[in-house]
Amino acid sequence: MNPGTHGPEVTMIHLPHNEVIPVLDFGSQYAQLIARRVREAGAFSVLVAPDTPLETLAELKPKGIILSGGPASVYEDGAPRCDERLFELGVPVLGICYGMQLACQLLGAQVDPAKSREYGRANLHITDHCDLLHGVPEQTSVWMSHGDQLSDSGNDFDVLATTPTCPFAAVRHKTQPFFGVQFHPEVTHTPHGVDILHNFLYQICGCTDTWRMSDFMQQQVTAIREAVGDARVICGLSGGVDSSVVAALLSKAIGRQLTCIFVDNGLLRKNERDLVEHTFRGHFDVDLRVIDAEAQFLGDLTDISDPQEKRRRIGHRFIDVFKEASSDIENVKYLAQGTLYPDVIESGQSLAGTAANIKLHHNVGGLPAELGFDLIEPLRDLFKDEVRRLGEVLGLPESMVWRHPFPGPGLAVRVMGDITKPKLDLLRDCDEILLEEIVANNLYRSTSQVFAVLTNTQAVGVMGDGRTYESVIAIRAVETQDFMTADWARIPYDVLATISNRIINEVRGVNRVVYDISSKPPATIEWE
Repeated sequence: MNPGTHGPEVTMIHLPHNEVIPVLDFGSQYAQLIARRVREAGAFSVLVAPDTPLETLAELKPKGIILSGGPASVYEDGAPRCDERLFELGVPVLGICYGMQLACQLLGAQVDPAKSREYGRANLHITDHCDLLHGVPEQTSVWMSHGDQLSDSGNDFDVLATTPTCPFAAVRHKTQPFFGVQFHPEVTHTPHGVDILHNFLYQICGCTDTWRMSDFMQQQVTAIREAVGDARVICGLSGGVDSSVVAALLSKAIGRQLTCIFVDNGLLRKNERDLVEHTFRGHFDVDLRVIDAEAQFLGDLTDISDPQEKRRRIGHRFIDVFKEASSDIENVKYLAQGTLYPDVIESGQSLAGTAANIKLHHNVGGLPAELGFDLIEPLRDLFKDEVRRLGEVLGLPESMVWRHPFPGPGLAVRVMGDITKPKLDLLRDCDEILLEEIVANNLYRSTSQVFAVLTNTQAVGVMGDGRTYESVIAIRAVETQDFMTADWARIPYDVLATISNRIINEVRGVNRVVYDISSKPPATIEWE
């Protein structure tokens, strides 16, 4: 670590992308979705701060630029702005909603509050099919969400499409390579939105469909080798998707220069340790150190019921164990973390090539600066689904690539109340039965997260001729796109019945199973 810094440096392993489409994020709830749609179409995209200087944008060598929507009004004081020299880059620009209004204002048009606001579906009438709207039906449905709109375009814009209440629903500037749409092509509610984005990328920007995960892998391997040199890298391996993909990628790049540390804290899923050892010792031949620290972790958790205190104690113990486990590894310069693109965005970073303080949020607990290593984060350009695809390309087993998320504190936050080994073993057995039935009924990939919770409630039951007073297990299953919001999964009743019967019959100490039908919000996905 460099003297005078307050945290680890982040080794920026950015790829030499040939076709970058920066998305200037003006605060739209759909900004990440725009970037995803561009990537899905075969071009690389990153979110950047709206006020990113022209010089920084130029360093990205963009093929085109997209201006996102946003909640502000362009005529208000303090509304987010872009660099007013934006069009000096000479690359095509697509403005969406607020982005359209801002760019049109910069180009001399007038933006005012709309006489009739549009929220939801609207009927779009296309009057010009030449470029942006090529191949889109003359009458189609689009998704609107705006209170302002272009009121006077002067003579500088061609109108491409209208709605009954929006005369400038899509426009093209006559001399600048600018296109604007008042609706949101990135959402599924706009049926031909993907076609519109595809037209912008390939007909207008001249992209050539080069964003491929296999290419990403090869480029990353080269970049990692150059950055690491002959140094060693350590990786905190949790068994989750992100850390597993990082470990597999680094193993391919630097082989035995990588040491993975897996801490068995006694709070893992059933057979978790065996899965990690089999995958990374047998398949990838990684230098894997497995630390059996169950006694220390469970000792720290004795008589602790408060969930935040559980998390705090687990985090502190993990750091101590990790320090000790890595203390005798020579020539270590880097700590690899599974930071993903949404993590970076949530950290408030501009991704336009500028360094900023990174939130240390690794899925094994967040390792602190005092460890003395620089961070290497090879997944920081990827979304979760892209990480899974990379895992498949790297040859990770499907059972690991598509695993549901697992909380950093493990089963400690799925056992309500105090933690004991018998409680953990009981919950592991219940959770294994639950997942067996979810997989057997082909529901694992259609659900986002499924798990069992050992409540701190006991209930009266009858087994045989006797009265029982035993534990209540709750089942939680959710469907979500981003884990910011989630809905409870509609698991068929017959599957729930089988799960309940198996748990009660096969796990001694449980006589009642309940199903959690709470959505997030107001509930959270995890119970603690």
